[in-house]
Order: sequence, then C-alpha cells, then structure tokens
Amino acid sequence: MGVTKTDLFSDTQNEIALAAKAFSHPARVAIIQCLLKANACINGDLVQEVGLAQATISQHLRELKDIGIIQGTIEGSRINYCINPERWAEIKEQFNELFDQLGMGKCC
Repeated sequence: MGVTKTDLFSDTQNEIALAAKAFSHPARVAIIQCLLKANACINGDLVQEVGLAQATISQHLRELKDIGIIQGTIEGSRINYCINPERWAEIKEQFNELFDQLGMGKCC
C-alpha cells in the first residue's frame, strides 16, 4: 500500500492543518465564539445563537469534538459543550510557533 499524503508531513504540520480545517467554516467559528463567551452551552442554545438547523449544528460540533477543541457532558437528554482548555492551549501554541517564525522586519 502506498504512502498517504499526510505521511509526507510532520505530526505538527498535520495537527496544524486539522486545527485550521476546524476554523475553516464560519459556523464552526461562530460555535467556538459562542462557547468562549458562555464558557458552557446547551446544544439547543447553539441553534438559536448560530441560526442553523440542529442537524447542521450537530455536524459542526462533531467536527470540533473529533479534533478535541470542544468537550461535552451529558445531562439528561442534553449535552453541554464547552471549550477543552488543554487542547485549546495546544492549538494556540502550535499556531503561535508557526506565526512567530517570521521575525519582525523580515521581508522578501
């Protein structure tokens, strides 16, 4: 079996790409902003906040949960979602390291 395209890149490069993919849809950015603002959220509240259908919100939540940006706790028939602070810090550090590679004053 051949090498997959992701095998050509480092773990860090693949992780940054996955995180960037999570931020690549405005609905996911809106969900993240809502969760950051509220610090906890019930799934139904997100439907009202973001303005998308429940099924669409659930799909975006799954994307965010798959890469660990958010975490959820089940309370009865509802799931409360919040930002995973440990994963958030990891992603922030990865992006900061990437952006900091360009020193001030450098240009081509």
